[in-house]
Amino acid sequence: MNDFSRFLRPVPIALALGLAGLGAAVIAQIEGGDRGVAPIDSSSDFEVSGIKVDVAAKTADAARYGGWREAQRQGWRLLWTNVHGGPAPGLSDSALDSIVAGIVVDNEQVGPNRYIATLGVLFDRVRAGQILGVSGSSIRSAPLLVIPVQWSGGTPQSFETRTEWQKAWARFRTGGSSIDYVRPSGTGADPLLLNYGQTGRPGRRWWRMLLDQYGAADVLVPQVRLERMWPGGPVIGHFSARFGPDSRPLSNFVLRVGSSGGIPQMMDEGVRRMDQMFAKALADGRLRPDSSLVIEQPVDADVLATEDVPGLEATDTSETIDAGAAIAGTATFSVQYETPDVASVGSTEAAVRGIAGVRSASTGSLALGGISVMRVTFAGDMAALKAALSARGFRVQEGGGALRISR
Repeated sequence: MNDFSRFLRPVPIALALGLAGLGAAVIAQIEGGDRGVAPIDSSSDFEVSGIKVDVAAKTADAARYGGWREAQRQGWRLLWTNVHGGPAPGLSDSALDSIVAGIVVDNEQVGPNRYIATLGVLFDRVRAGQILGVSGSSIRSAPLLVIPVQWSGGTPQSFETRTEWQKAWARFRTGGSSIDYVRPSGTGADPLLLNYGQTGRPGRRWWRMLLDQYGAADVLVPQVRLERMWPGGPVIGHFSARFGPDSRPLSNFVLRVGSSGGIPQMMDEGVRRMDQMFAKALADGRLRPDSSLVIEQPVDADVLATEDVPGLEATDTSETIDAGAAIAGTATFSVQYETPDVASVGSTEAAVRGIAGVRSASTGSLALGGISVMRVTFAGDMAALKAALSARGFRVQEGGGALRISR
């Protein structure tokens, strides 16, 4: 009996070690340190990049200071030319200091009395826009979730590990783009939720959950496939852009660099061209969010049912509703609605303003061809506003502290 029990004792220990190893593997999958790139500043500053300077001075600090001054002057001339197409008016260095938000150093070489660099200049949109005569607001797309996929060695990767493609999207300044990018950092549960397998999943239920979690209306999948000619030799990048849960192709292009050291620059250029492609698709009406991603809730007939009260005239009904709503208090709510064209903005605002209890309705975030957001001041709570919109003929969806309406 003792000999038999001696053979049984190691079994629970081995099982425990196996379970511990499995738990460690799961934790390692989620908590890997070699992933995640936080996006840089996404402010709406004007950016002018690729400015080359070569300045000599008595000291290294004076040469760098002079190089940055020269970059501001060149950047202002380029910015004005890009906006108006003509020669820029002269501005003093002190005036340029007041409208420049920052200097971006792409590459620099500092000597004892010489400064050679490639710089970028960020101009404050509000202050520089007043001189340029450009409004600070612009039409942008609906929020679009970005899942960058890089193929290397026949293996696709999104957020499982840090890739040069993900880093390039994190470096890209989205403030001047017409696309409202939602860029995950790649940490936490991102590698498990936003993997390559998800980009090919056609089911809408899982997509709805993901998009709601990340605050997006649809998804963009920019892909790059790296082809290395030989170790340390030229690298060819095959770029393609896809949109939506059905992975609809938008466009593609090819870039090439002489060695692996040029891959980061190639990726930055790929992101820049991708942004241009997405902007063109938005202008063409190809970036409209998929209507199947919206959960439409049926209107409850009991909510819309009304009863005739003896002795109460039809005109008195609206007055009674207004009085009751006023007692409940006034609050402002966000209402999302589709805006395929300019006419849909005015018609929807007018329809909402015509609802009893609505004090004001104006669009605060406009996205032609996408989903715009209206601020509605209503004498009542959200449930009452939802019922009033349904009675007006809208289909209403509630979620995230906001309402979404459609005809």
